[in-house]
Amino acid sequence: MVRTYLVVIDDSPEARVALRFAARRAAKTGGAVDVLAVVEPQDFVQWGGVQAAMEEEQRLRIEASVAASVGEIMDAAGITPEIVVRPGDPVAAVRAHIGTRDDVAALVLGAAQSGHPGPMVAHFTGHDAGKLPCPVMIIPGGLTDEQLEGLS
Repeated sequence: MVRTYLVVIDDSPEARVALRFAARRAAKTGGAVDVLAVVEPQDFVQWGGVQAAMEEEQRLRIEASVAASVGEIMDAAGITPEIVVRPGDPVAAVRAHIGTRDDVAALVLGAAQSGHPGPMVAHFTGHDAGKLPCPVMIIPGGLTDEQLEGLS
């Protein structure tokens, strides 16, 4: 079974560092990368088509971000990430994704360089530490590409 690294992506620099780490790790281990983005529900969406359009826009933005962040790593390793966009609460979305997949080897999260590490890191290392069926990898957001290469 292929080992899959699940990365939760947003617009933060630390999420991009976590994605680069996961891509390098997958390339070195013959693994795969799942990229999960969560579209938090709007207060009021009258038409379902509007929500679908928002999710598609989010997917296109994520694909562009993935290509910019790790395109050359993915190309060299022959890895095509699976990009999943889920609506709702980010923690629930992570649990739902991991709950449907037996191949997730690790949840890879990026921690902010300073201040609060981020809500996902705080959640999965605090209240829910140890409750996932896979390890949680916390990648410091300030790592350089050279440092990431050495660690992966």
